[in-house]
This record gives sequence, structure tokens and C-alpha cells, in this order.
Amino acid sequence: MDYLIRGMDKGRNYRIFAVRTTNIVETARINHDTWPIATAALGRVLTGALLLGANLKGEDLITLRVIGDGPLGAIVVSANSYGEVRGYVHEPHVDLPRKVEGKLPVGDAVGIGTFSVTRDLGLKTPFVGSVQLVSGEIAEDITHYLHKSEQSASAVALGVFVDKEGKVMSAGGFWLEILPGADEELIGQIEKRLSELPPVSSIIGSGATPEEIAAMVTGDNSLSFLGETPVVFKCSCHREKVKSILYSLGKPEIISISQEKGYAEVRCHFCGEKYHFEQKELEVLIEEIG
Repeated sequence: MDYLIRGMDKGRNYRIFAVRTTNIVETARINHDTWPIATAALGRVLTGALLLGANLKGEDLITLRVIGDGPLGAIVVSANSYGEVRGYVHEPHVDLPRKVEGKLPVGDAVGIGTFSVTRDLGLKTPFVGSVQLVSGEIAEDITHYLHKSEQSASAVALGVFVDKEGKVMSAGGFWLEILPGADEELIGQIEKRLSELPPVSSIIGSGATPEEIAAMVTGDNSLSFLGETPVVFKCSCHREKVKSILYSLGKPEIISISQEKGYAEVRCHFCGEKYHFEQKELEVLIEEIG
């Protein structure tokens, strides 16, 4: 099962969030028919959104946008307070030469551009922060964003491992946030551990739980865990919502679609679900518009 944990040390020097997203990323791969590089890129952003959204409440929503000039194009992901995440990559079929054996060139596929975070907290105007991409590898870009836009001393690691057939074998990540007044010697020890840590995808692939990942990162087996949240790939789209989109096209456009195709098919960008409307349904819509 994919789930996210929140932890804090007894001295309140730091908070840590860790999550396993293997099933989520595999679901996204199937839904969007992504090739390995796109799977890794989208999977990292999906995982990052869940980590950054760990403090969401109620109907709060967080959206991450990675807009680069590489062949992947835009990557857009949204997560809510219930552990539900959805997202897509503009171009799912990308393949590039590997510069390092066994490492997917996600940074090259993302390219140069911007990373932005939109936090919709139910206020009139959502909070939007944006920074330039530093590597396109996603984890480094999120860490840079947290430092520049939210003045948060953090370390973020994200990983997705796919097999030769492209199936997701392991995925997940962690976010370590240093709290004000933290013990400098302790933080130095953690920084050393981080520099020696194997890739997070291999840690999860070995069977480690999010709790065990948190302990490996911090070296603290007595962390206080503040809650466990199941996480899942889930979209908010539904047939009535899509129907309202068709309705908004207006009578002339719906008539044109009906006459030219005899049906309408709408695909949700976020989850890949397709909604089919027969000609009789279009005729009903036309009558409703009047």
C-alpha cells in the first residue's frame, strides 16, 4: 500500500515526511501510456506534490507545474489534503540517450524553464510561487523552491525505478525540513548521512517502509510519527463535469460536432479517462441550451 508519514524528532530540530508511491506512479504510467523517462519525471512530480501537500487541510489544494523547454513539455500535478494526487506530462512518449548507464536523463528531457507551486487554501487569491529550474531533476528544483520562495531549509529526495519493460518497480521520496533553532551539530550529522544515502528508489525497492526511510535519513529510531495517510492516484473528473464543459462550448459548436462526427469524446488531461457522448446525448444538450 502507498502511504505517507509525518515525523518529528523529540528535540524538535526537524520534521520529516516520507512516502511510498509505487502504485500511484504505475497507475499514472498505465493511464497516460508513458515511456520510462516520462514515467520517472511525472512520478517524481506526483511524489513531490504529496510531500509538499502533507500540511494541507480540508479542501486545500496544491498544484506543481514544471514548464521546461525539453521534449517532455509541461508537467502538471495536483494533490489535496486527502492524499489524492493526479497529474500528467504533456508529451508521454520521449526517449533520449543515457549519459550514465542505468540513469534516466530526466533533466535533459525537462530542459530549462520554471518550477511553480500554487497553494489554493480557500482564500480569494491562491498563493503562487515560482523559481527557475536548477536541474530539471525535480528533487533539486523543489529544494531550491523551498529555499528561495518559502525560506525553508530543506532536503528533498525523489525516486522512480522502472524495469526493462517500463513497469514501475518502486517509487517514493522524503522531505526533511530543518526547524528554527535546530542543533547545528545534529544537522551536520544528518547532512553527512544524506550525502551517503543510496537512491530513494533503491531504498524502497529493498522493501523499506516510509517509517524506515525516515529513520535511515535521520539516524533516529525514536522519531515521533504524527500520522499516516494512505495516498492514491485519483482524479476529480466525472461525467457530469465533462458534460458541463461540452455545454459551455455553446449550441453552434455542439451542432457542428454532432453533424461532423456523430459523437463527442473528451479525454481528461489529468487522469487519461475518456468520456464518450453519443449523438442522442448531444441532441439532448442542444435542446437544453435552447
